[in-house]
Amino acid sequence: MEADVLRLVTSMIARSLPARWSLDVAREPRLAGMRVDAIVEIASPNKEKGLLVVEAKRAVETRDLPSLVAQLDAVLTRLPRAAVPMVAARYLSPSARAWLEEQNVSYGDATGNLRIVLPEPALFLRDVGAEQDPWRGPGRPRGTLQGAPAARVARALADLAPPVTVPELVRRSGASTGATYRVVEFLEREGLIEREKRGPVRQVWWRRMLERWSQDYGFVRSNSTVAYLHPRGLDALLEGLARSRGLRYAITGSFAAQQFVSYAPARLAMIYTDDPGLAARKIELRAVDSGGNVLLAAPQYDVVYERLVEADALKFTAPSQTATDLLTAPGRGPSEGQALLDWMESHEDIWRR
Repeated sequence: MEADVLRLVTSMIARSLPARWSLDVAREPRLAGMRVDAIVEIASPNKEKGLLVVEAKRAVETRDLPSLVAQLDAVLTRLPRAAVPMVAARYLSPSARAWLEEQNVSYGDATGNLRIVLPEPALFLRDVGAEQDPWRGPGRPRGTLQGAPAARVARALADLAPPVTVPELVRRSGASTGATYRVVEFLEREGLIEREKRGPVRQVWWRRMLERWSQDYGFVRSNSTVAYLHPRGLDALLEGLARSRGLRYAITGSFAAQQFVSYAPARLAMIYTDDPGLAARKIELRAVDSGGNVLLAAPQYDVVYERLVEADALKFTAPSQTATDLLTAPGRGPSEGQALLDWMESHEDIWRR
């Protein structure tokens, strides 16, 4: 199977090369006693040559990548000239591809995902394949962070400073025992947490985990949303919310982020509430087809109300929820989300409990 993966990926590279570039593959070469699956030599029209040192695997999980790349780096030191490490697999998940890009490691998979970066001769190849494993069949382990249990566990792991045992995570997240174990196993495979064997979760790479969760959860796409206009502006909206009684709500998006990090003035209010129609009447909103300044969402999962931040008689979502919502928000939302994540990395003692 590894040979098939290597053949498919190298053929994909060859098809992607510019005109008059060439490719030569040496399979299973030995370098001072060390073996790799292939060394790919790429030549430009003026005969400049670059090397890819390739390790091919049938299946690769994100948690496997650090040791795999360490092996490749050891091989690179044995080469007489500079080379670039590359990982090839039948399928590479979005988190695996993101990790490899952060480490400046080239990659390719049999579904068509490809990223090759050579400094000399200068070459950049990129193509997009499947976003989900096409070989994952019924009964296979969890492959996404969709659903209420995943939302509860991801939020709890972000908000709670480790170590945390799985039973404690079950209690704090509110997810069932079985669902919690399945989510934890998925996060381990994705290299987003580190857990002792049959023991507690010791490390959570919470920023990458929230970014991964935002691929499966979004404020608009995961909830029922309605656009409204507050005719007197957003300051009047906040005043109305502060005076409201008997209304369950949580402000997210730009206004929630501004409790922690300064960005541009908010232009859109994003608010979770169980009954958008009731909320609209209480705070005097007008339904609009376009040009609204308020977006109300009836949440699919009530985890959005967990660990709220209260300030100035208002209720805001926790930073972990706010950042995830912003990453999929319209306009400048993703930039605001990254700015909030930057702040969270520098102030874990403030927001993590």
